[in-house]
Amino acid sequence: MKKAELLTTCFGLGKLPVAPGTWGSLAPVALYLLVKYYCPYPPSGPILMAFLVIAGAWACIQYAPAVVAATGKKDPGMVVADEVSGQAIPLLLITLLEPDNIWIAAALAFVLFRLFDIFKPWPCKKLEKLPNGLGILADDLMAGVYASIVFLICCRLLPQYCA
Repeated sequence: MKKAELLTTCFGLGKLPVAPGTWGSLAPVALYLLVKYYCPYPPSGPILMAFLVIAGAWACIQYAPAVVAATGKKDPGMVVADEVSGQAIPLLLITLLEPDNIWIAAALAFVLFRLFDIFKPWPCKKLEKLPNGLGILADDLMAGVYASIVFLICCRLLPQYCA
């Protein structure tokens, strides 16, 4: 259980007492900003975000069922690997678009993802019902896709932030 808990809580972020999902979503944003400022190798951002999507999905599918069994909750709040994976999707898009103002882009991606993750528009709510860790993960991946779509629309309407 220790390994399952460690990976699904993203090294303890999911155990923070207030808003663990928000902390889980902030981790990819912080990594995106760090890589953008401190890593001169251009493809490092997209590679890192793709890795976070895959690693978070793998951790959630592989280990969330053990956490569910241990806690007795269908979607334990401490499991934030799904938030990491979902939040990395719009950040992956941003790394490919390379906007001028990465702070606004990162903040917008964060807010959009959290809104879609919290309010769960169709089919997010339906995806939550999938079995095991897949249900925990799928709604967040869809929230990431929705956030990406709305981010692209914002870039179209406000190109000065996405140039």
